[in-house]
Amino acid sequence: MTLLNTILPEQRRGKLKALLEDGKTVRVLEAHNGLSGIIANTVEVTGDSGGKTVVRQFDAIWESSLTDSASKGHPDIEVITFDSRFHTINEILMVTDKPMIVDGDTGGDANTFEYTVSKLERAGVSAVIIEDKVFPKRNSLEAGVQQNLQEPEVFAQKIRRGKSIQKSSEFMIIARIESLIAGKPMEDALDRATQYLKAGVDGIMIHSKSKNPDEILEFAKKYKIILKNLKLDKPLVCVPTTYNLITEYELSAAGFSIVIYANHLLRSAYQSMTETAKTILRDQRSLEADPLCTPVREIFKTVGFLDVKEKDQQDEQTTNTPVIIPAAGEDPVFKKILNGKPKAMLDIGGKTLLDHQIQTLSNANLADITLIAGYGKDSLHAEGIQILENPDYKKGSMLNSLMVAKEKMANGFIMLYSDILMEDHILSKLTECKEDIVLVADNSTQYHQPEEGNIHDYIITKNHYKPKRREIRFISENMVTKIGNKINPETATHEFIGLARLSKTGAEQFLETYNDVLKNFTGPFQESEDISTLTFTDLIQEMIDRGFAVHYMEIHKGWLEIHNAEHIALAQKSFSA
Repeated sequence: MTLLNTILPEQRRGKLKALLEDGKTVRVLEAHNGLSGIIANTVEVTGDSGGKTVVRQFDAIWESSLTDSASKGHPDIEVITFDSRFHTINEILMVTDKPMIVDGDTGGDANTFEYTVSKLERAGVSAVIIEDKVFPKRNSLEAGVQQNLQEPEVFAQKIRRGKSIQKSSEFMIIARIESLIAGKPMEDALDRATQYLKAGVDGIMIHSKSKNPDEILEFAKKYKIILKNLKLDKPLVCVPTTYNLITEYELSAAGFSIVIYANHLLRSAYQSMTETAKTILRDQRSLEADPLCTPVREIFKTVGFLDVKEKDQQDEQTTNTPVIIPAAGEDPVFKKILNGKPKAMLDIGGKTLLDHQIQTLSNANLADITLIAGYGKDSLHAEGIQILENPDYKKGSMLNSLMVAKEKMANGFIMLYSDILMEDHILSKLTECKEDIVLVADNSTQYHQPEEGNIHDYIITKNHYKPKRREIRFISENMVTKIGNKINPETATHEFIGLARLSKTGAEQFLETYNDVLKNFTGPFQESEDISTLTFTDLIQEMIDRGFAVHYMEIHKGWLEIHNAEHIALAQKSFSA
């Protein structure tokens, strides 16, 4: 998770110097936003050397002027303000814990550079590299561009001003020498290095756009002599963008302490994005572009979304999830027995059907219960629950009654049909589910015939799992592909028992789909003859069709729907036992 990569400024700032003091050749990768920062911070490769495992990572992050400017759609000519650059710098610092080196361009004038040093040091940046060009600079790698160098005495004074303003000994100012870029002789580069070292700079970066490393290797050899004469030990930095055949081992042997890969993440991303865009244009769909794209879940994992989701689910499990029981309709089967009372008031073993449900919910530590009443509402009574009314219960469906309590759905909810009794373990297992939308599904439907006059909500699951087959089952397979009461029982794999759990995310998806359907559709919809009679299972099927993931929790019996006198007798027998 990205939060685990955060670090305090004072903990980060000295990391670069510590690496250099340990004699390590510091490998640095460019980043231009938070996501590329995470990659630079965490990517690694593992190999084997002489029977020992070797793990290779980047040691630090380079916040590049070129890639920061380019990612914002601007040229690398110091047109992007420092405040904008500082926003990117902080964006990367927020999700990483490795030391950062900032490309400071020319640093501006001496007064501006003082403020730059102060802000970067306070933010926890380890080093800033400034180049000895005249403001506004032009990028060093483009051929045919006039490169105007600042007088070395003026640049040396800028270094002194920067060093005088910093508060800690950990922060580093490194001078980038552009003599070879500007076509000056090697002597000019060496003379500048000497003056900058005498001004107190913490390191030297020698830049070259030659495809051959000979001139930077020559500089490195003579730089050692300068350090010896001045009795100093200051690191040497290179950026092997053009002379990229040379290896880190060779650069280290030549005396380079820091090797910066300065723009590769942005360049590779640009190429991939361009190819993806062209593929979509050519094929007029995105199917062919999928192999070019990282799976969305991998992005979720990288930026910490999956960790957030898991924490949300843990929070939901420690709070009292609301339970909504839609019980507004009239049941013609029990009309005479109930004498005007709602079905929830059926007597089963000396307690009402509703009281049995409340007891089961209470056993699962679910006490926030809302019942939606309609028919016979004045006869409803139960302790410790909230009762809301659906005055239009004769119109619409159970879903309309459920939506009376939509204010209770914001942080997720459990939906329970009003005529369902179940064993305690079913609810306990349901509250432990981590998926966003979970329907409780009974797999015993294949063993019995549907009861005449009773409407069953059947389910067809992904991969059509058959209990009789002995096979390994994977969590990703507990997906619902079809739900409804018009599914042929012969092809159904499960029956939906009228119990579902939706997380905060699942509830948001549920309400979003419901509102869109009501706003944009009329007439027949899914299995309903009219949108006004849209059912819960219709809406779930619509969500599946739109690509939302609907999971199921499989059970084998342990529940009972009270639909006729035989069911009452069976329930009474179960409670007596």
